Amino acid sequence: MTTRRELTTIVLAGGKSSRMGQDKALISIQGMPLLQRVCSIAQSCADVIYVVTPWPERYQDLLLPSCQFIREIPLSGEPLAHGPLVGFAQGLAEVQTQWVLLLACDLPRLRVEVLQDWVTRLDRVGDDKVAALAHHPKGWEPLCGFYRRRCLPQLLEFINQGGRSFQQWLQQYPVEVLPLPELEMLFNCNTPEDLALS
Repeated sequence: MTTRRELTTIVLAGGKSSRMGQDKALISIQGMPLLQRVCSIAQSCADVIYVVTPWPERYQDLLLPSCQFIREIPLSGEPLAHGPLVGFAQGLAEVQTQWVLLLACDLPRLRVEVLQDWVTRLDRVGDDKVAALAHHPKGWEPLCGFYRRRCLPQLLEFINQGGRSFQQWLQQYPVEVLPLPELEMLFNCNTPEDLALS
């Protein structure tokens, strides 16, 4: 079975939070900033956690033990807001393990037991699959699932050709479907209205 040592987590905290009107990663849910909450859940699955963000200094005070920051840098000729796919690729370049758990920083209803169940399934994922993700009516859930480190060359090629969409990239490859006991777990906080529901 895949163990904590054989898994790395990447948490993406690079969004502009424009619809929220304030930094989502710092919003407090049940007394804990969202980024800190997601990282603490990630610690139950993996020993190494990378937080990919253009602003590491913004989150230094959250005291995230065992988390390391990777500064997201703009691609040449582009503004920094190039989306989560590029942030993921920059984080993935640092990963040493076969599998990586990718999480967005704005998932207030993440459930440890579901993530841990998914980890137990990784050993049975076919070698042809680049990722293991939950699927819902809108497509794959790319920001709460697992990717093989070896997908980095294909990912970089897609980005270098101008690709920025996780859904378009994933359409090109076989992906393992993870069982999702409740869609609720993938709820993400984008607006003040979402926040009121969390």
